[in-house]
Amino acid sequence: MGFEALPERLAQVRAELARRAPQPITIVAVTKGFGTEAIRAALDAGLADIGENRVQEAVEKQDELAILTGIRWHLIGHLQRNKARVVAGRFDLVHSLDSLELARELDRRSPEPQRVLLQVNVAREAQKSGCAPEDAPMLARQITALEHLRLEGLMTLAPLTDDVDVQRRTFRGLRDLRDRIKEEDGVWLPTLSMGMSDDYASAVLEGATVIRLGTALFGPRLMP
Repeated sequence: MGFEALPERLAQVRAELARRAPQPITIVAVTKGFGTEAIRAALDAGLADIGENRVQEAVEKQDELAILTGIRWHLIGHLQRNKARVVAGRFDLVHSLDSLELARELDRRSPEPQRVLLQVNVAREAQKSGCAPEDAPMLARQITALEHLRLEGLMTLAPLTDDVDVQRRTFRGLRDLRDRIKEEDGVWLPTLSMGMSDDYASAVLEGATVIRLGTALFGPRLMP
């Protein structure tokens, strides 16, 4: 699969961000389901932040690209406790911390400070990971107390819908939660990871600082 259209697609995304977002936005190129050639294409286009959903797939790509420098690896998919030992020290940012038990396990396994985000299930969808919004303040306080974890922000997934009002309400909920944690608990979480290929325009309007784009950059995945 070729990625000749990536520079043009990236230019379109950046133009959209310039129209909608006054805040700086980090674009994470999500390469789940694509080979390492997608990562090389992203690097050539100036995208150094690479996101992977599955731990094993990410590790295989990291090993294959070990000779390359400058890649910032993001784990954006659900993380199970038994994979914490594999993840520790391999990712610049883990987006999907969602329980104190997982946080403690990752803290125990991390040889040096590990940057993390707390995933919140703002829309309360049963099929999605993330802590409940009402549990997030206490979890944030508990995670910040761990020696090897550095909590930098929050992450969420919006419902799969074309309804912009639903998208924006979900993302606004995460932003409001972040602001409340700062006001009531004194924990400042500057990073808001929210928005993917189908809804990033709504996310940036509600304050996203990180968006996670796959098909918007690389086109459809050819997966079984």
